[in-house]
Amino acid sequence: MSSYTSLLKTRGVARIIAAQLTARFPFGMLSLAFLLHIEHTYDSYGVAGLVLAALSIGQAIAGPLTSRLMGVWGMRRVILLTMIICSFAISAIALLPLPIPAAMSVAFVAGLTMPPIQPAVRTIYPKMVNSKQLTPLFSLDASAQEIIWVLGPVITTFVSIQIGTVWGILLAVAFLVGGGIWFLTSPELGRVRIPRSKRKLGAVLKKPPVLLATIVGFLLVATCAAIEAGVVATFGEGGAQAGIVLAIFAIGSLVGGLSLGHKPIGPWALARRMAIVFVGTAVAAASLNIWWLAITLFIAGIGIAPALAVMFAIVSVSVRFSDTAEAYGWVGTGQLIGAAVGSALAGFLIDGVGAIGAFVVAAALALLGFLVPLLGKRFHPDLRGRDASPIPDTEPVQLTG
Repeated sequence: MSSYTSLLKTRGVARIIAAQLTARFPFGMLSLAFLLHIEHTYDSYGVAGLVLAALSIGQAIAGPLTSRLMGVWGMRRVILLTMIICSFAISAIALLPLPIPAAMSVAFVAGLTMPPIQPAVRTIYPKMVNSKQLTPLFSLDASAQEIIWVLGPVITTFVSIQIGTVWGILLAVAFLVGGGIWFLTSPELGRVRIPRSKRKLGAVLKKPPVLLATIVGFLLVATCAAIEAGVVATFGEGGAQAGIVLAIFAIGSLVGGLSLGHKPIGPWALARRMAIVFVGTAVAAASLNIWWLAITLFIAGIGIAPALAVMFAIVSVSVRFSDTAEAYGWVGTGQLIGAAVGSALAGFLIDGVGAIGAFVVAAALALLGFLVPLLGKRFHPDLRGRDASPIPDTEPVQLTG
């Protein structure tokens, strides 16, 4: 824990973590808020899954594009423009009586303009700390972001049930705008400039560690999305049980991140962490009892933040600084497509066979999430005793005199 205390005392680290977590808080709210609102409006989890899929597909397309644009227009300009458009689109879903195709279209626009906060902050981190602090910072960030998944579902469930699903969505918009403004006014954004990449869009995916992190991130988030839908379907909209179980799931991730974040990252690191997620998810499918789900999902959660931290680190060490934002954009795209696939598959199986279907889907996805890094170990960098900073960009220096 002393390494985390030292990190938080580093100039600007605590502030930028808090600002970006607030700006990204809607990520822990929107899926559940949309699920509750759309299911309540159309009386179908399948339709809710389609709207969530449209949102996630829009985000998936935007991920590498908006991240790359930050190297052309600057971080502040891109984030401000996308934040404005996105907030209006999300509000429209909450406030306007839209037919299903229109709701999907507006959700797609919302996803397409979701501010690229995560790629921006992942790019800033290597410039804020020394090389020895970078891997612990990724772990601390991955652990801290679980606050989003602890409080987000609880707040969304409470507001949507006690006040109304419209207000659950509008509260997410308030966090998006308020947190976005806080992040935009952070001085670190002015101190770091992302160089314009000289490579073609998508070239970073030729780096095996980036592709590995993208695929495993897709499977991990798909697992989590299916679990979230299964928990909501199990306990319905009439009580706080769903939010409590999802909060325990996220607390497991927080505990895992803080406990394992200081561990050296060897070539087996990602497979081991995904194995924890698979075991917990697989046994969760055995029963829909609230205590059983709370315990097993806590176990599954222990592997989530550590797995994410490993993904951030192996991407960072594998690309040039000018390509980091785009690389993290692709990783984010994989995760968002995972959210779309997980939500859609779970939604349709819930309609077909009941809530247990969502947990079966989650277990299958988690198994794949373990097998991919197991079989792809040779593409996993060994970071034990190694600097996790990005590869410096080298440019010709013009000498005078």
